[in-house]
Amino acid sequence: MRARTLPAVAAILPSWFTLTLAGLAMGMMFFLMASGLTLVFGLMDVINFGHGAFVSVGAFVGVSVLAGLSGWTSSPEIALNLAAIGFAIMAAMAVTGAAGLVFERVIVRPVYGAHLKQILVTVGGLIIAEQLIHVIWGPAEIYLSRPESLKGAIVFKGVALETYRLLAVAIGVVIFALMSLVLKYTRIGLIVRAGVQDGEMVEAMGYRLRRVFIGVFVAGSALAGLGGVLWALYQEVVTAHMGADLMVLVFVVVIIGGLGSVTGCFLGAMMIGLVQNYTAFVEPKLALVSTITVLVLVLLWRPTGMMSRSGGRQS
Repeated sequence: MRARTLPAVAAILPSWFTLTLAGLAMGMMFFLMASGLTLVFGLMDVINFGHGAFVSVGAFVGVSVLAGLSGWTSSPEIALNLAAIGFAIMAAMAVTGAAGLVFERVIVRPVYGAHLKQILVTVGGLIIAEQLIHVIWGPAEIYLSRPESLKGAIVFKGVALETYRLLAVAIGVVIFALMSLVLKYTRIGLIVRAGVQDGEMVEAMGYRLRRVFIGVFVAGSALAGLGGVLWALYQEVVTAHMGADLMVLVFVVVIIGGLGSVTGCFLGAMMIGLVQNYTAFVEPKLALVSTITVLVLVLLWRPTGMMSRSGGRQS
């Protein structure tokens, strides 16, 4: 019996390794879309349901840039492919960062401290953004192809490692490392972490926390745009409502990680990405239920999220 079992296990291991890579790549994209949102809530106490608009706008801007660089994306040269993606990401982050600045000034600023009004006006902002996307890019779905060098997979000892998913994991790790370094070892990071813990004390020490609020909101919007570009290339299709569709998972990641915690957001995103892929492989109908199950179990264990603690939130 044991001799028969070992070959069977060895036969399915490559599939599980492939699923793990897919889950990590998905989790990294969830992290990029959720990290800005968790800091915005932790520092600014703003429930921003319009965050999904920046994901959609970033995806459409990125697709437009990639369409303009079709000569680069169709080239077999990986350097040109990566350069095209790099330009698309920079353009998306620039546009969504600017959009975030306008969104904060026009929609969010008048409702600071009023959670119910925040929900209503940010949902309204999301709807307006979707209609603007219809005006600019049209109501139809836009399909795209990944750059040539990122279409295939690297086969290593029977394990298929898709090149695009490897790129998504690498980008996510780099962004997480940069955010961690900034938050832990820079002055602005110290102010942000202190503001999450006790904003009133930070202001009493003479720091202009309002400017930090705006900077965090803009950075969070730009990161959502980055996540939108990667998600568009992952799905190979973009729609005006793609950001709104992702908001449930993004909020689940934020809640699991702990409001205001970037590390918790990262861990929560990895957990959700892996659980969704494993469950979808075993029983596709249970994929969404598995996400809610993870949320319930984490909150039963830690009601304020994995990386939160009583008396404040930590980054």
